[in-house]
Amino acid sequence: MIADDVIRLLQLQPHPVEGGYFRETYRSTATLPASALPAHNADRSVSTAIYYLLKPGHVSELHVLPGDEVFHFYLGSPVRMLQLWPDGSGREVVLGADITAGQIPQTVVPGGVWQGTHLIGDSGFALLGCTVAPGFDYADYRSASRAELSAKWPAFTDAIQKLTPRG
Repeated sequence: MIADDVIRLLQLQPHPVEGGYFRETYRSTATLPASALPAHNADRSVSTAIYYLLKPGHVSELHVLPGDEVFHFYLGSPVRMLQLWPDGSGREVVLGADITAGQIPQTVVPGGVWQGTHLIGDSGFALLGCTVAPGFDYADYRSASRAELSAKWPAFTDAIQKLTPRG
């Protein structure tokens, strides 16, 4: 199976803001009121879930959300995720199937932590899932310039450059 097969079979579309391909698979009909979500400033679905696919040359651009994101690795090549924490620290995790090599099949990105992901290697693809709570809304999505992110996290400048393709 190749990436284009997965894109077709799962009816994925180009992600309009961060890169890669996606399809929303779940949006809770229950909502949380804005009064309970000061970081969101509006009512939100309790939770959402998507399929997300990366091909070579594509990245999930660095971005931050106010809610928690849980990433699930489904199949394909491993991906490297950069997480940049509000205290100025950062870490990289590898999502993949080879747990004996230190890859993990799931990770949590807490709200307020910047994250971006790229495929490891120059071939293949990775199919992931992402569950967000409170549910994802484009109004919550925030990106930043390469310069702004590198100034706050200088130890991660090379990774930031890779994950900010628009500069």
